[in-house]
Amino acid sequence: MNAESDLRTLLSGMRPELNEGVYVFCTVPGGTVPAGTAPVATILEPEGLTLVLRQEDADAAGLAYDYTAGWITLRIHSALDAVGLTAAFATELGAHGLSCNVIAGHHHDHLFVAADRAAEAVAVLEDLAARSGPDRSARGPHPDLS
Repeated sequence: MNAESDLRTLLSGMRPELNEGVYVFCTVPGGTVPAGTAPVATILEPEGLTLVLRQEDADAAGLAYDYTAGWITLRIHSALDAVGLTAAFATELGAHGLSCNVIAGHHHDHLFVAADRAAEAVAVLEDLAARSGPDRSARGPHPDLS
């Protein structure tokens, strides 16, 4: 599968999918993933190893967190050097008062939004995709794509 870099194609084809569960961000000093946890992402920072994992895994391991998130995967295979995708969806989510933490994998972008507003975030992204597609004349253009 070839990675996509055209912004209109990326937006119209993003197909946001809400993954099951509630996710949290935790930091563990020393860079060791605790036994019994299965992080969906890790990021090594000077302050320690950040883990993104299911809330129940964090609770079982006694890990502290202060933010609960829903995990949305954009199902389009986005190129790592694509320009404008993150800005477009972050702007749209921001216009609806939704914060977004983004992690780019090799094939997909992964968005972590407030758990209690995750379904709303998916609806906002689906609307953005519909307005960005080839038949957008009836809905009006996306301002960044005119």
